[in-house]
Amino acid sequence: MKKIIVVVAAIVLLGVGFWFSNKEDIPEVSLAKVESGLVQSTISNTRAGTVKACQRSKLSMPVGGRVAKLHVNEGDLVVAGQTLLELWNLDQLARTHQAEATLKATKLKEQQTCLSAKFDQRESNRLETLVARDLASVDKADNAKTRAEVSAITCAATRVEIDVAEAALELQQALLELTLLKAPFNGVIAEINGEVGEYVTPSPPGVATPPAVDLINTDCLYVTAPIDEIDAMPLRIGQPAEISLDAFANRTFEGKLVRIAPYVLDLEKQARTVDVDIEFTPAPSDVALLVGYSADISVILESHEQVLRIPTEAVLEDNQVLVYQTESAELELRNFKPGLSNWSYTEVLEGLKRGDSVVLSLDTPGVEAGARVRPKDD
Repeated sequence: MKKIIVVVAAIVLLGVGFWFSNKEDIPEVSLAKVESGLVQSTISNTRAGTVKACQRSKLSMPVGGRVAKLHVNEGDLVVAGQTLLELWNLDQLARTHQAEATLKATKLKEQQTCLSAKFDQRESNRLETLVARDLASVDKADNAKTRAEVSAITCAATRVEIDVAEAALELQQALLELTLLKAPFNGVIAEINGEVGEYVTPSPPGVATPPAVDLINTDCLYVTAPIDEIDAMPLRIGQPAEISLDAFANRTFEGKLVRIAPYVLDLEKQARTVDVDIEFTPAPSDVALLVGYSADISVILESHEQVLRIPTEAVLEDNQVLVYQTESAELELRNFKPGLSNWSYTEVLEGLKRGDSVVLSLDTPGVEAGARVRPKDD
């Protein structure tokens, strides 16, 4: 009895081993349906681009001096004309006040001399009338006329002195302005180099020194990115574009091509490229974009909406795809006629119909024409 059991067990084991040895190894594949959607012809950057501000100024003081006041902090929002930094300027402030006082005194002197000139002119006119009636001497009338003319000249000279005093005041005000660093536009303070009490020195010609204040206007942002020289020919100013940022995955931003560099950049050990600028249209208001973010761009050359499309990763050489046959579970190699294409999708003009399933996992061993496969449960 035991021998019979052992023989039966051995037969079972041999059968199972024979079944496993002859079992067909069916690969699993990922499939995608032929469906309708948007397909665009695009040109993309060869290396990561950078988010930049349309307005960014690294502000420095035109004169040297000791920092007396810092009116802002890093991260503050400022408006055009707002004072950011002030050097010690009490001496220049005193000169400005002196010029203001000189101007006031000159204006008072002008009033005095011109009033005297009017009085002398009236006196001269009165004596001329009396001379005509033989009631005053001619010499007295001549003396009065001379005094009136001299007074008129003195009045005119005093008015010129006012112009001189005003120019002197403008000069002192301009010199005072040199001690004040003001914002040339609305923006945010990105960086401040210097503290109260430190000495600020302007940059000598040809020698770069850190700016006192780095000011950025975030209302207008754009991306600078390199395009391969071969792809640059069809680019035109105003073409729409899409911008994607590593910091905001799975989201794209609308943009517009605003600049194409007029030269090819030749960097050692890198392909020759043309820099392009893509402006956000507009800058998004729901997220805070930071200048310096890395970005990728796609300039849209042509768009076809609601056309048949397949993922570009499913396309083999010579415009062929592997189509999954539901009834036989086998793969059919089929040619199709493509239209527009980009890294994501390829338009189907002929050869495939809506609902066909094409293979995506082309690198899976055993995936070839005529092979039996099993769809993955995605």
